Amino acid sequence: MSKSLDRLSLLQTFVRIADAGSISAAARTMGLSQPSVSRQLSELESRFKAQLMRRTTHDLSLTAAGAELLADARRILDEWEALEEKHLEAEDVLRGKLKVVVPVALGQLHLLDTVLRFQRQHPSLSVSWQLEDQTIRFAEVGCDCWVKIGAVPDDSLIVESLGQVERMVVAIPEFLEAHGTIKTPTDLEKLPCVALEPFEGGRIPLTNSQGKTATVLPFVRMTTNNIFALRKATLAGIGISVLPRWFIEEDLQSQKLVDLLPQWRAPRLAIHVASLPGRYRPRKLQNFLEVLRAAVLEIPGIER
Repeated sequence: MSKSLDRLSLLQTFVRIADAGSISAAARTMGLSQPSVSRQLSELESRFKAQLMRRTTHDLSLTAAGAELLADARRILDEWEALEEKHLEAEDVLRGKLKVVVPVALGQLHLLDTVLRFQRQHPSLSVSWQLEDQTIRFAEVGCDCWVKIGAVPDDSLIVESLGQVERMVVAIPEFLEAHGTIKTPTDLEKLPCVALEPFEGGRIPLTNSQGKTATVLPFVRMTTNNIFALRKATLAGIGISVLPRWFIEEDLQSQKLVDLLPQWRAPRLAIHVASLPGRYRPRKLQNFLEVLRAAVLEIPGIER
């Protein structure tokens, strides 16, 4: 094996260990013995003259040098894969692994069917579909693209807006019967609220169809960082809440939930997709992004 291929192999092993969380788990996925994988890690550390991972009885953790190398290793391996694809692969076949990180609810309720169709259309492609609402460190996670609702706090990434999310103030019909008719934003302040962190707290800005703005300061009876819990608490009558149309369209149609102020809307949130910059974008990612752009705009309550 040439030195260049040997170096790529060492980097690939290092990434596998980081992804698996242990040498033994990486060895199983690679079909190698644990001592062999351990030797490759030691050789890589010897070449870079730095400890890359801290070994404990139960797991491994990256050192500062290891975290920096992991980001570089992912980039180098991605570029090598893109180079192979560009010069060797048939134009109509997508191969390799596509790793996508998406918000939990959006990825589970709407976009999962999209990625399943995409995978069936490209059976030689291995897909990793990760559901995550929290901010990720892109290079450490090692994904091809990251779909996020709200701003992407990483200036080093290529970020594209996929659409704008319509959000409204809702409650169950029984809640209205108990508290009376809601005619203006001010009327909302007499009602308890269930807030979704980090988007809402005890302050809900609203805008009507004429561009007029109002800020509602309701009593926050409950907070949660999970949109499924938010919907369930709202359906249980705990309080009013701000929810996106794409998540509650069926509830609105069946009148389980009522749009309290149809002429007023909470601030729209942008859906973004982020990917690494580079001179060559793999076809698997190009093709998936094309499908993703169209799929997002088909979701109720999401517009360009």
